[in-house]
Amino acid sequence: MRYNLLPVLSLMFEFSKTVLEKVSFDRTLFCKELTKAINWVKPDEKTLLKVWCLATFGNEYQTEILEIFGKF
Repeated sequence: MRYNLLPVLSLMFEFSKTVLEKVSFDRTLFCKELTKAINWVKPDEKTLLKVWCLATFGNEYQTEILEIFGKF
């Protein structure tokens, strides 16, 4: 029997990533959607979302990402 050791990510986590990619052209919109995404994802997915955001958008929005995650 094989066990999948990778966590199953929620649909809301994947949806949040999609939304953030689509709004990343606008700083204000990105910050608004990131705040929503943090509230939507499961508590154990927040760290994964932070890591993904920094890896994906850190060059452009590192300060904003860290500031928003610091509120939660």
